[in-house]
Amino acid sequence: MLELLDYTFFRNAILAVALMSVAAGILGSYVVARRMTSLCGGITHACFGGLGLGYFLGIAPLLSAGVFAVASAVAVEWLTWRGRVREDSAIAVVWALGMAIGVYFVFITPGSVPELNSLLFGNILTVTAADLSGFAAFTAVLVVLMAVWFRKIEAVAFDPDFARVAGLPVRVISVMMTVLVSVGIVLMIRCVGIMLLMAMLTLPQLAAECVSRRFSRIVVWSAVFSLLSGIGGLMAATAVDVPPAALIVFIQAAFYAAARLLSSLRRR
Repeated sequence: MLELLDYTFFRNAILAVALMSVAAGILGSYVVARRMTSLCGGITHACFGGLGLGYFLGIAPLLSAGVFAVASAVAVEWLTWRGRVREDSAIAVVWALGMAIGVYFVFITPGSVPELNSLLFGNILTVTAADLSGFAAFTAVLVVLMAVWFRKIEAVAFDPDFARVAGLPVRVISVMMTVLVSVGIVLMIRCVGIMLLMAMLTLPQLAAECVSRRFSRIVVWSAVFSLLSGIGGLMAATAVDVPPAALIVFIQAAFYAAARLLSSLRRR
């Protein structure tokens, strides 16, 4: 297995897993605490509209997907604040509309779309140095924001009503974190694909909640579970010659099942 480190693509994959684990640990913990997993699903599938439009226009698909993701997230937040539409209904609209736009533009794009499968199902072994640079910059910004605003973000994540009464800028923090989640989703599409992205933002965090109830520790434990499952999935994929994204999610599910079992036994 160690000889795989001689290959640049495998080293890039390891670095991508490490960066993705830190980002997913932070973003996923906030998502689970705020009960925003359905919003993440809507944003994830809305990205498909941006991918299809990017292929049709001949621009970078991830760039257009990022624009779609941020616009969809802000639209859902705005509609919810205005009270015109319930959040679940707004998410359903964004989810369906994004997928419809993606299917339409992929269908009318001349020729084939060779990278579509890798973006739908993920191929972490194709991560480039440019991808790593972008993800490293995003992760650094995320870590700095969490370090500076950790208490405020924690308060908004667990009890936004109390945070509002306490005078915290709940709306600003909510929009900021929603935009960061959207950007993180787009960047992680390259690693695990649209279809498996939801697991990265939920399974490690749910396992971490079985270990600790403190937000800071949940962030750390979810990053650890993400890192271990990512490296384990890569190693297992090279041994059995299957896509690593699926094995990463299998290992994350196993971590969650084990953590849940141990938590149940400890309570008894």
